[in-house]
Amino acid sequence: MSAFVASGTVDSGHINTDPFWPSIDLDGLRATLRIDPSVTPARLETAVIAAAINLNNELSEWRTAQQAAGYVTLADVPGDRIKDVSVKVHLYRRAIEAGTGAEVCERYRDYSVTNTGSDKADALTPNIDDYRRDLRWAVRDFLGRTRTTVELI
Repeated sequence: MSAFVASGTVDSGHINTDPFWPSIDLDGLRATLRIDPSVTPARLETAVIAAAINLNNELSEWRTAQQAAGYVTLADVPGDRIKDVSVKVHLYRRAIEAGTGAEVCERYRDYSVTNTGSDKADALTPNIDDYRRDLRWAVRDFLGRTRTTVELI
């Protein structure tokens, strides 16, 4: 009888999407989100790809307008910079991280059917909502929109 044992090492790499968007460093993302090694590199890669597909679709009209204006990459688009990196690049990465974090947390429930695993999954639930909120805020900040819309009925 064999048991699953997660190793402490993970494969590093990058996820590249459309050349306009920055590459996503999987090791950096894993460190930022504090994703432990029980989330395999393949699972992390799948979550990042899902987040990138959703985000790139949501920002496709904006990207098309920037490319029509002559900007080849997101880093080329003029704007404020922090640590010599475009704020838009920081927000794009933040949105990818938040989308990935939500995806990993949602899928984490599959890892264990023990009471301990179930309790841990229940404790992660608020984080899923937090990640979804952070994703929405990053996108709205990226597009220069307010974070809250209020209407009187």
